[in-house]
Amino acid sequence: MESELADLLGVSRQPVREALQLLSGEGWVDLRPGQGAFVHLPTHEEADQLLAVRGLLETESARLAALNTTPEGTARLRDICARGAAANESGDIDGAVAANAELHAYVTEMSGNKVLAELAAQVSRRVRWYYTPVARHRGAKSWEEHAALIDAIEAGDSPRAAEIMREHTEHTRRSYLEQRTDEAPVEPAPARRRRTRSAT
Repeated sequence: MESELADLLGVSRQPVREALQLLSGEGWVDLRPGQGAFVHLPTHEEADQLLAVRGLLETESARLAALNTTPEGTARLRDICARGAAANESGDIDGAVAANAELHAYVTEMSGNKVLAELAAQVSRRVRWYYTPVARHRGAKSWEEHAALIDAIEAGDSPRAAEIMREHTEHTRRSYLEQRTDEAPVEPAPARRRRTRSAT
């Protein structure tokens, strides 16, 4: 409830209400009149649609990144890729997921299209929710695809970069669909409990 959150955070209800409205607008929270705010549980259809949109945005990002490639840009991509592959090999799924998000975000930044970057960033935040469960399944193959993508970007081969990204995002989408069940929605990661200060 707004009042409970406001008391917990030591603020008035207005900023809490505004924050919840923002979270609701981005699909993270469901606001139920008379009940309060609840963490959104996405349906499989919703996840599938979001992953499909992600593929469209990031395919164009990769194409533009290849047209705007620089040695510094590809060097940074290779560094991120190496960190992600190492995290995956060591079983650090959280590290691999973080590196995956960083790599895709930087490809979009290299595109030079600010509007595209804003849209992709909004989608990416939610895609990460769905990507975590399939990261282990995708494993080393995902990082091999990343390496091939970087090669195409470095060569300035925009059609090839777009093709690789299209296939890469589709592989992730298919991996998610293969693992889903019709009975249960995607469960978000459990939120960390906020420590409350004891009254003095």
